[in-house]
Amino acid sequence: MLASAFGNLSQTAVNAMMPEIMGEFSLDVSLGQWLTTSYMLVLGIAVPAATFLGKRFTTRQHVFIALAFFLVGALADCLASNFAVLLAGRICQAVSTGLLLPLMQTIAMTRFPEGRRATAMGIAGIAMGFAPNIGPTVGGALSFSFGWRSFFVLLLVGVAVLGVATALLVRGGEGNRSERFDTLSFMLSALGFGGLLLGFSEASSFALTSPFVWGPLAAGAVFLVLFVRRQKRVDDPLINMGIFKSGQYTVGFAVLCLLHASFMGVTLVIPLYVEGLCGGTALDAGIVLLPGTLAALFLNPLAGVLTDRFGIRPVTVASGALLAVGSVLMVFLDEETPLAVTTFCQAVRAFGVSGLMGPLISWSLAGLPGRIVTDGSSFSIAGRQACASLGTSAMVLLIALAGTSAAAVANPALPYQLAFAFSAVFAVATFVGIVAKVR
Repeated sequence: MLASAFGNLSQTAVNAMMPEIMGEFSLDVSLGQWLTTSYMLVLGIAVPAATFLGKRFTTRQHVFIALAFFLVGALADCLASNFAVLLAGRICQAVSTGLLLPLMQTIAMTRFPEGRRATAMGIAGIAMGFAPNIGPTVGGALSFSFGWRSFFVLLLVGVAVLGVATALLVRGGEGNRSERFDTLSFMLSALGFGGLLLGFSEASSFALTSPFVWGPLAAGAVFLVLFVRRQKRVDDPLINMGIFKSGQYTVGFAVLCLLHASFMGVTLVIPLYVEGLCGGTALDAGIVLLPGTLAALFLNPLAGVLTDRFGIRPVTVASGALLAVGSVLMVFLDEETPLAVTTFCQAVRAFGVSGLMGPLISWSLAGLPGRIVTDGSSFSIAGRQACASLGTSAMVLLIALAGTSAAAVANPALPYQLAFAFSAVFAVATFVGIVAKVR
């Protein structure tokens, strides 16, 4: 969980350090943004490979491989003398995170007794919810105080300590040395998920008719179909598509994708709204996001404990209602809305997200036989990454398009209200899916 938290922390912390990095290497925005875009792309591509590592190697070996990538990446970024080295370091860190996230979820679902799995997944939710949200705050504070390289020094020290802990504490069963790596399946997966992620990311920068958008999306969809077909035909699939024979997993996968399409982009839209429309500062935007960020630290484990004690339905229905209500309220924010009200609405949303993440993941994976839990975890993470990218790009695109319309002159808040409305639609759909299908 701590290793995964370092990976997710690194994913978002660079956002706050970007101005200083761009200044040192004389980068423009279009080039600098690849430090974050590439991380998301590579993470989504690397996740399916975690299923092979989980079968081929012991848990300790799996963790060592992932930490080695992270150490190399953090060291490269500490010493980077040019943008290419810095980008290569980010890619290594993304590979590490992609290999660790499915392992973390698999351990939560297979190494704990049935009545404690939601609690374990709730604690794992700290890595998935709290770490990426606090990342910009940590990155910004270190960059301001000691320079941007200090963040990667912190990562180096932390991951080195985790490496020692792994050597002393982690145990695991024997890996299956006969397990084969299907290179063609991995290439199809990389092109499929990578194409979707790239297309969704570019949708915020180019028109929907641009080949930079529809080209990667079309190619990604085709390769993903080919990937799924191949998994059903080979003896050693990279990801066992038998995961979708479980109705519980299928429902959980769909609801989690709706959830990620709803909430990830809002963390980008809120700073734009606070600074661009309300005339606030970056500090004001951080304060608006802070209650939800801190909530993730406590509510993720609490939601897991409550799920183990009272069952999945009451926890997810209550949390889904908070998400839906908070998201709908945000549609009515405008330039006159006090920041305290915006903070309250965002906190309600964040409380709902924190109460849904761990319970839904553990519930969906609980519907799978133990031998394919890693397959289900990997495919779910990759799918959620793609949906988060879709939601974020759609919200930014709505702000850009509506911002140039005549209606925005009469109502300057319209672009942001449309972005929040997009989030609200998916939030309500998440709630409806929970009420209808989650038992």
